[in-house]
Amino acid sequence: MSTYYSVPTVTYETAARAVAIGLRHAEAAGVRAVVTVMDPSLVVVAVGRADGAPPHSVETSRRKAITASSTRKPSAAIPEENITLLEHGSGGLLTGIKGGVPLVFDGVHTGGLGIAGGSPEQDAEIAAATLAELGTDKAEA
Repeated sequence: MSTYYSVPTVTYETAARAVAIGLRHAEAAGVRAVVTVMDPSLVVVAVGRADGAPPHSVETSRRKAITASSTRKPSAAIPEENITLLEHGSGGLLTGIKGGVPLVFDGVHTGGLGIAGGSPEQDAEIAAATLAELGTDKAEA
């Protein structure tokens, strides 16, 4: 019987790189974004906020990262009929708003990425571009 359980987690170096990449893609899209990287235990590893980003985007980005990390699916993959129940059942921690994606490297889930600041579609596009540049496995929508 084991007395502990090991959970792979994204490193700070990779999380900080993801934040920098996400902010760069957001700026190129004309979006003042907030980028959050969360580990599987739902602890923030890195966060970055563009100057002038909407104040509520800090929280929205965090919730998108929590959703992607805990469900291991993009936040947009939450079935529409479950979104309200999920948000209420989690005390508002989880969301069905596009822009949250899991971080998976070589088939190993290491956390979640949340982008907020633009429209949900813009946030999702920025998240996808960030994952592609970061070299993660492709996320399923």
